[in-house]
Amino acid sequence: MNARSVRTAADAKALVEQRGLSHVKLGVVDLDGVIRGKYLARDKFFGALENGFAFCDIIFGWDSNDQMYDASTFTGWHTAFPDATARVDPATCRDLPMEDDMLFFLGEFEGEAAKLCPRRLLGRVIERSQSMGFSPSVAAEFEFFAFDETPHSVREKGFRGMKNLTPGWFGYSMLRASVESDFHRSLLKLCDDMDMPIEGLHTETGPGVLEAAIQYCDALGAADRAVLFKTFSKVWAERQGKMLTFMAKWSNAYPGQSGHLHLSLRDRDGKPVFHEAGRPGNMSDIMRWFVGGQQALLPELLAMVASTVNSYSRLVPGFWAPTDATWGIENRTCALRVIPGKPSSQRVEYRVAAADINPYLAISAALGSGLWGIEHKIEPSAPITGNAYEGKHPPERAFPRTLSEAAARLTASQAARSLFGDVFVDHYAMTREWEEREFRKTITDWELARYFEII
Repeated sequence: MNARSVRTAADAKALVEQRGLSHVKLGVVDLDGVIRGKYLARDKFFGALENGFAFCDIIFGWDSNDQMYDASTFTGWHTAFPDATARVDPATCRDLPMEDDMLFFLGEFEGEAAKLCPRRLLGRVIERSQSMGFSPSVAAEFEFFAFDETPHSVREKGFRGMKNLTPGWFGYSMLRASVESDFHRSLLKLCDDMDMPIEGLHTETGPGVLEAAIQYCDALGAADRAVLFKTFSKVWAERQGKMLTFMAKWSNAYPGQSGHLHLSLRDRDGKPVFHEAGRPGNMSDIMRWFVGGQQALLPELLAMVASTVNSYSRLVPGFWAPTDATWGIENRTCALRVIPGKPSSQRVEYRVAAADINPYLAISAALGSGLWGIEHKIEPSAPITGNAYEGKHPPERAFPRTLSEAAARLTASQAARSLFGDVFVDHYAMTREWEEREFRKTITDWELARYFEII
């Protein structure tokens, strides 16, 4: 038996026993898309497989820097931070090739915590899709910068003057990919070993920037792959004395890093439903309504996709990222790019997403809004031809310009509440408002340079 053949609790137990493991690794994902976890002793893990396990609900009460939210009603000092119940998903079993025979599993929360659990949220959206007769397929692709640095060195440098893995602007470089072939090929092998296979890996435009396209699969599996890729590619790099960043935009000098999502639907018989030959862009009615829903709800759900303060530094004209809820056929200046092709490859690319996404939440927003569009037969606007940045778009298509504005739009969205529930919407919006308030406490280098002397 191998890790990827595990489907049941009995399978997981048998593999642990076969390998003679004393411990396994177990992780859960928080609202920022960060895997939180621990080593779990063998017997305790066997108990967790049967009865679930306890995990402190603080992971829904603090931010990515372990600072506690000041307005959480779900958990906090007032609740004394109790444990929440979670369960192991045996089918998420992965080998950890950097740790010999060690196994890794993802868990997800039960009970009240399930209302906030990102993986459970996506599961509910998928159930909605299935109830409508559709099976969603998703693929994620990430741009990320690589540095010849360590977690200590970047802090000693104050995150300034960092050495990129390679110099210069050299997209699709055969030279860089060949000189750094050991780096590239070992990443590809890691991803194969952990069942997050890469369909394409290449240099992007900028020093040390790469793009990895993860192979598509079912929506929940795609989110798992994306979360695991973002975490364990960083683990892999840091074990080699290097670092990766998935920030939306880490430098004013370079374009931002995308985290585009590709989505399609099949019916209960496995037949693709987005393709209809002879129609504009080969788009079926179902695909057109799906895009219509995505376009209509993008401004309302943006906080679930552009989830950090930094996300909004990328969403500016001319930096390969959209600024309005636009769509077009094979148009990379739009937020939504319809990719026509054969029935099996017809899909929509959700281009607003950056590399900093929580994959579960971003896919929930992208898929949920499309399903909402099908349910309500939402017609999109006319497709954009040419440069979407140069056009005049209706005010309702404009994106929120800050995270706090996006959080307010999410709070006011009745569609979001219908799709994701009041508990999630209210709590998640609170966490994004907190994030922006924390940012506002900080004096930036830009402010010092602009105001220190002259004002």
